[in-house]
Amino acid sequence: MPQPPVIGQRWAWLPAPGTWRYYALLASIGILLLGPLGGVAAAYMNFSLGFFVGGQTLAGILGSLVTVGYGSAGKHGANYMQTTAASVAGMAGLAVTVQAFAWLGLPQPPAWHLVAYLTCIGMFGVGVGMLYTPLLVDRMRLTFPSGLAVANILRALTDPLLLRRSVATLGGGIAAGIACGVATARVAWLGAIEFSAATFGAGMIVGARIGLAALTGGAASWAAAPYFVSIGWLEPTDPARKITFLIALGMILGAAVLDVSTILLQAWLRLRAPPRPAAAPLAAWRLVDTRRILAWIAVWGVAVLATGTGFFDAPLPYLLFALALVFVFALVNGIAMGISDSNPISSAFVVTVVLLAALGLREPAVGMIVAAVLLVSTSVACDMQQDRSTGARLGTDRRIQFRFQAGGVLAGALLAVFLAQFFMAAYPVLRLDQTVLPADQQPAEWASAMTYKFVGALRGVTEDKPYQRTAIWIGVGIGLATAVARLLLKESAAYKRFAAGSRTGAATDFLVDSVLLPSPYASSFGGFVSVPTVAWFAAGGVAASAAEAFAARRRRAAPSDLPEDMSATSLVGGGLLAGDALAALGIGAAGLARAMAGR
Repeated sequence: MPQPPVIGQRWAWLPAPGTWRYYALLASIGILLLGPLGGVAAAYMNFSLGFFVGGQTLAGILGSLVTVGYGSAGKHGANYMQTTAASVAGMAGLAVTVQAFAWLGLPQPPAWHLVAYLTCIGMFGVGVGMLYTPLLVDRMRLTFPSGLAVANILRALTDPLLLRRSVATLGGGIAAGIACGVATARVAWLGAIEFSAATFGAGMIVGARIGLAALTGGAASWAAAPYFVSIGWLEPTDPARKITFLIALGMILGAAVLDVSTILLQAWLRLRAPPRPAAAPLAAWRLVDTRRILAWIAVWGVAVLATGTGFFDAPLPYLLFALALVFVFALVNGIAMGISDSNPISSAFVVTVVLLAALGLREPAVGMIVAAVLLVSTSVACDMQQDRSTGARLGTDRRIQFRFQAGGVLAGALLAVFLAQFFMAAYPVLRLDQTVLPADQQPAEWASAMTYKFVGALRGVTEDKPYQRTAIWIGVGIGLATAVARLLLKESAAYKRFAAGSRTGAATDFLVDSVLLPSPYASSFGGFVSVPTVAWFAAGGVAASAAEAFAARRRRAAPSDLPEDMSATSLVGGGLLAGDALAALGIGAAGLARAMAGR
């Protein structure tokens, strides 16, 4: 229903919030302009490099320029736009799934078959992501560093008071992020030490406890590498993370088992307990109709099965297994993303392939069709969690945000197939399976590292490796045992008194969280990435915590009227994330322009 005029609206000619014209304006800009802008850059980066930067930051900044006329209320419209634009860009970046089909020798199906299949998978992921929102965003209150960064940007650029107080800090972070992003691509020694402004900025947002916990996990992975070589799990030249990422995924899953079990137990106890006075109703913007979400998931799950079996002859049992895994990895990867801003989607893909091989899969082409369900759905579901974390900080209506994301998934599926066919037609080298090409024939400008990883894993399904499943179970045991130990310690009344009673207790509690008994959610990040990367993440956390401690006295003397989660360090960290993303998008767009000009 149309809402009353917005207080502080600057331009009367803008369509009134809540009207169909208002939503049409936001959707058209997000789907037709901002989404494709990020999508082209994401697809190019994945084809040429093997990673891409999500479109949330760019869409948030540009969306704020569109909705600035609504005053501070414009942050909601900008959030709707960045939600749909990020969905378009994220789906477009997954155009490499079509490239993987080509590498595996699958006959090129009709374009509409691909669009329908990707759309159904993406819509299934939208539903699963929304299902987990109350758990990950509301109950666990995960940070989601990029979600926080986007929320800060939207608040700073649409609220005049916040704009005056925060624009210099935020703008300085963005400028530094752009400079570092460009320098890292051009200065050899910066690339050699694997410096990343985005990684440093994400560390600044989460703080030292999580950053150092991740470094503890990275150091343990590095130290264990010689042992893994000695038992044949690694080759001497392999990086440690080739096996530790499986353990890290298991650690998150083990910790999640305890958390989810606790939540289910509490729900059961509430059902058995006598009726209590009704709690205060949830704010309207938080409402989620679980029954409708479950119906949505069921409908699109059936659609995935129908398109997968009907268009691609994928075996039904494998598709059902992949759909079940989406519920696992949407939770596991969502937690990882909420803690460290990293979605280990490639690791989840490889684990899926390992499990399919254990079930008897021996055909790489079938594996790609089936594993695409996990890849696309989990990516979409985790993006939804990040978008909902932004919305939770802004008070944006989740039901409307859900619709904008679903629209973005549909447009993104269309764009993904178009861009895949466009790039592979314009550059036939992209169709060559690099996993079987000799070193002297590898294309220099089109590394396609993500596709290489996917197809390489699928080529290995002909040889089942039981030790990979063993590594996952070891991780589950470590994660569950650590989570139980932390729960017993943290809930101890004596420990609580000790930690709160003196500086020694506070320092001990810090060491427990960061080194001695770190959360598996945080320490597992060290198993996914290289040691230099996790070191920069930890450095950002230490720098932010030191700055916050130094500024604590000043805040007592002159309290800030900024939102609690909008500190100077979070603004700088968010600015670094935004600037690095903008630099990457700019470099990707420039590279595409050069490639087109050189044809």
